[in-house]
Parts: sequence; C-alpha cells; structure tokens
Amino acid sequence: MPTEPDIAPVVDAAHAAPFDTADDYRAAVERIRAAAAAYYEGADLAMDDATYDALLARVTATEEAQPGWVVADSPARVVAAGGGVVGDVEHSTPMLSLANVFDEEELRAWAARLDKVIGRPAAGYTVEPKIDGMAIAARYVDGELVQVATRGDGRAGEDVTAQARSVAGLPARLTEPVTVEVRGEVFMTDEDFARANELRTAHGGQPFANPRNAAAGTLRAQDRAYLAPLSFLAYAVHDLPTGEALTHSDAMAAIERLGVATTGGSAAGMALCTTVDELVAAIAALGALRDKLGFDIDGVVIKADSSADREAAGSSSRAPRWAIAYKFPADTRTSRLVGIEVQVGRTGLITPVAVIEPVQVGGVVVTSATLHNFGDLVRRDVRVGDTVFVRRAGEVIPEITGAKLDERPADAEPFQAPEVCPRCGGEIDRSQKRWRCVQGRACGATESLAYFAARDSMDIEGLGDKVIRALVAAGLVTDPADLYDLDVEAVSQLERLGRTSAAKLIANIQASKAQPLSRVLTGLGVRMTGRSMSRRLARHFGTMAELCAATVEQLQEVEAVGPERAATIAAELADLAPVIAKLTERGITMVEPGVTPYASRTLAEAPTEGERLPLRKEDGTPMTVVVTGSVPGLTRNEGNEAVERLGGKSSGSVSKRTDLVVVGDGAGSKAVKAEELGLRIMPSDRFAALLAAHDAGESPTLDDF
Repeated sequence: MPTEPDIAPVVDAAHAAPFDTADDYRAAVERIRAAAAAYYEGADLAMDDATYDALLARVTATEEAQPGWVVADSPARVVAAGGGVVGDVEHSTPMLSLANVFDEEELRAWAARLDKVIGRPAAGYTVEPKIDGMAIAARYVDGELVQVATRGDGRAGEDVTAQARSVAGLPARLTEPVTVEVRGEVFMTDEDFARANELRTAHGGQPFANPRNAAAGTLRAQDRAYLAPLSFLAYAVHDLPTGEALTHSDAMAAIERLGVATTGGSAAGMALCTTVDELVAAIAALGALRDKLGFDIDGVVIKADSSADREAAGSSSRAPRWAIAYKFPADTRTSRLVGIEVQVGRTGLITPVAVIEPVQVGGVVVTSATLHNFGDLVRRDVRVGDTVFVRRAGEVIPEITGAKLDERPADAEPFQAPEVCPRCGGEIDRSQKRWRCVQGRACGATESLAYFAARDSMDIEGLGDKVIRALVAAGLVTDPADLYDLDVEAVSQLERLGRTSAAKLIANIQASKAQPLSRVLTGLGVRMTGRSMSRRLARHFGTMAELCAATVEQLQEVEAVGPERAATIAAELADLAPVIAKLTERGITMVEPGVTPYASRTLAEAPTEGERLPLRKEDGTPMTVVVTGSVPGLTRNEGNEAVERLGGKSSGSVSKRTDLVVVGDGAGSKAVKAEELGLRIMPSDRFAALLAAHDAGESPTLDDF
C-alpha cells in the first residue's frame, strides 16, 4: 500500500524530493486530482493549500526524475490540475494556469529564464495581488455583458452568466459600447464571507470552509434560495479595440476606465518594476498589506509588462512563460482540535477558544485559534477530535473556519456551552452574539487587582486578597484605576481595617504612581507577556502612548515578539485602552526612565543610549547576563530588572553565549558551569555597586568593577 508522504509547510518543485516508488507517485496523483476537483467545484476543502502545493511539487519532481512513470493528463501538466469542471462554453483562447515560485532565489531564476527566452532583458514587470477566488471569462458585446464562463479545464468552462450578473466590479454595461473579453477572479471579501455564512446556516446549510470555496460554490450554485455577495477583479483583457498593442498595465487602466474593477485598482494596487530587486521589494510591500486588504490573497502575480516580451516568451500547454505566481506561506491549514476552552475577558466577555495541535499557518506556528462566539460554534458544529481548518489571514489572530466532517471520530460529542460564568458562577447575558458575564468587569476584578498590586508589579503593600475582596464586594473598585480614587474615609469603613491602616494603605497606593512603565505593564497582565517581556516593551517604546500606538509590525521589532504574539499584544492593549486612559488621568507613571520615546528616536538610535550603559557590547547590542544567588538589597526579579536597566538581557540559563554571570550567596550549579566554560564572573556585591553608580547618574563601565 502506498505510504503517506511527509509534507513540509511550503515546498517548491526545485526542493521537493521525488517519490521512491511508482505506486507512491500514482497515489499522490489521485489525491491531487480529488483535491483539485473539490477546490474548483467549490465544495468543502479536501486538502489545505500548503499540503496541496507540497504534494504537487513532489509529483513534478518525480516526473522529472522518472519520465517513464508519467500518467496521462498528469496534474502537473494540465490546467487546474485536471480538477476544473468542463462546461460547454469554449474559451476564445485557453485560460492557462500559472507556475509557482516560493522564494527570492526561484524568482530570480525565473527572471533569468525569461530574459534568455526573449533574447534580451525584459522591458519591465507588473506586480499584482494573486486573488484566492474562481477564474472567469466575461464577454461584452457592444458594451453589454452577454456571457460569463468559468475556467474549467482551460479550454472550456461552465456558463454562469445568470449567477454573475450581481457580482460587484463586473458591470452589466460598460461605459463605452465596445466588444471585449475580460478575465479575472470572482471572490468574497472578509465581510461578504461572514454574510454568506450567516445566510447559508440560516437556510440549514453547513458553513463554508473558507472564502474561496464560498465564492466558487456561490457562483456555480443554481436555484439557491438566497443571494450571497460576490466581488470581481480583472487581471487580463482580450480583444481590446485600441488599434495598438498595449502594455499590460495600460490595458488594465483602459478596462478600468470602462467601469470594470481591476487588481491594479484594488486596495493592493499594481506595482511597476524594472529590475528583480524592485520586484523583491514590491512583493515584500504587498505581503505586508496582506491582512489589511479585506480579502484573501495567496501570493502575487508577476508579469512581463511589454506586449512584445509576452509574445516573444510564449506559453507552454499549461502556463505562460511571461508570468509567474510568487506564493506566500499558506494562511489556511488543517490540524486536530484537542480541546475547547472558555475564556472570560476583563470586561466579562465569554468566548470559546480552540486548542489545536501545533501547525504552521502563514509562516507562524499556531497552537490556539478563536471560535468567535458560541452561536458561531454551534452553527459550525466543530467538535473536539475533529480535523479543522485553521485560517490566518496575514498578521491576525488565527480562526477556525470549519471541520472536515467526513473525518469526524465516531465518539465526537457536540460542545456544551456553559450555563453560568466559568469564572464567578454568575449569570450569563446571552442577548448579544458575544456573551458576557452579567457582572461585567467586576467578574474578574479580584484576580486582576491582585495581579496589579503584586510585588513584581506595582508592589502595593497592604493590598492583599482579603482587602481586595472587601473593596470589590463594597463596590469601591472594579479595575486598577479605581484604586487611585480611594480615600481614607471609605476604606476605613471596611471590616477589620481601621483608620490608621486605611491611611497607610492609601499612602502605599499613591506611592505606587511612581512605578515605571514596565511595572505598570506587568500589573495590567497583557496576554503573552510577563515581567521580562513587559520590561522589553517598555524599554523599546519608552512611553505607554508610543506602545499603544505601535503597529503589529513595530511590535515585532522587540526581541522575541513574533507575528502571533504581536497581534495578541496589540489586541490586548486595545481592550485595555479605557483602563490605561483612567490610569493616565490619575497620574500613574507611563514612561520608562532613561529611555528615549520611540517616535523621537532616529532609525540609527537604540532604545537606550548604548555607550552609557555598562552591559552593552561595543556594537550596542545587550550582553546576555545570568544572575545566580542573591544580590545585596535586591530580590531575584529585581536583579533581573537591574540587568536590563544596565543595558543587558537577562537569562535564566548559562551557555557559551552567556557574556556575564553574576554570582551571589547561595549560587549553585550555574556558577560551577560558568567556571567550566570560562565565562566572565562578577561577584554580586560588585554588581550591586555597579547598579548604585548607574542609578546615581554616573556613567560606570563594567571594567570599573
């Protein structure tokens, strides 16, 4: 029996390994054909994009290595991998597929081949978004839309004229009475996809797996009781009556003037490039926009702009030689759902969250994903044990879009929504799509206030669990900012808290206003951060205002902040905005001492002035420092904070990459390992003296101590 091949996240033909046996090759061909049929028919996905690309790459590599094994109509050699539904509408010229590249090296190799084929350097290129939709050809006669056909097998497709007449961007009448054929993609925007699923489930159907399948299924559907929204963007035009051969970019501008929506006129735009270096930059720029477009793209399409170049390059039976698709990391993958957790947010919002087996989606390893709300979860009927589709469009929190019902375990049970708030046991307000605990912010007030007041956060002495519970029960506080509105009179009324104790507590609360930004961030408990990450964020941005204004891309400039963490931090800070505003109004410190604010720095500046910090290397990068044992006058966490104040990077383990080990009383194996590795060691009392000199405004160096 053929073995199941190991599939990399994204693999191109140049790096894919051929199959070992002809049986394995033929089994892969059948899997691709079945997946392509489901894809082009608009049915539920049979295979995610990355697995499909990898499998097709291995088939291609096998056929190059073993030409004697090649089967008739191999999916690597025909349009749409042989999965397109053939209709009775013949195309004026074949609607071909595109070959793929996956990295800069492959892109440069394609450009070099193009130059060789046309016998000179290409005159220029266009870069457009690769829309993840369904390809169609629309025929206009005297300006009237008369026929729309799907790509099918590239030679002939299905007539979908009736269904296409309501597609946005594909007008029923052009602005001029010309006869022309326009080709492009029918797709769904993110908003349209949500609307389509609402309509489909309301009429008793299963939700669509993703926007691409929703668009294809909707366009091909007949006699459907509802009309789901669709959009169109053109990427080519035939028989444009200009009397001259136009560049591709000029042709797209011409049909846009006729009233047809184009890829160049979309939010993504069209870039014109003259060199491969410019192509690489344009691809990166479009990739950065991926999550902001409002619709799915799975890559970019690069084309020779000159009509002469396109004519000289020609086409193979499957794809033009003058165009190539640069594929982005797939933003939809499959994984196994191992659990559904119910989380309660700071405002009492109750949401289901999927816990999945780790999977790489959009270049990021994902272990959890949103299920949106309980109504959506019920409609999708996603169950623990299911193989689910995980979607991550750009730099956003991943979501579960559906399950492969044919692979559902026999013992999978429907999810049971909570009857009461999982955190406080109170009633749940189900009047809106997003459920909330009726207590709102008060639901989690005790836990959030305790974390805010903890020693490693704002360090408010006397504000223990019993006092916090009493304050919450009395209705005096619901969030950290309320603490700074307390007065002695109100607090002294609490049980077992006299006026003297109340006065001392109020003084400690007011004194905590001087804590630095890093402590405030720690106390707010931003998800996917902790003490160390809070310090990094504070030292990078300098002020709370700069941090809250940071984009997902800017957050990723901070060490150990990847796309998923950055998106989560940005969402958390947006959720905390009301509390942060209240804290600011009450005079809490929202700056990190000694740090130049992010917006005020030049691009060449580091977050701190490296030459004045003793734990910075000559190139301005931080030293890796391990503190083991006790440091006079400091707790363990304060010792790590001190390392970062002095410009270093705190670490918990000793290795060859460690630059300095601070050794105090009670040090154990870490000190021994530091000696074995021959690392630089500093006694803790000297480290304390170094810190004191720095805090006194001096400019000490490590060698001074």
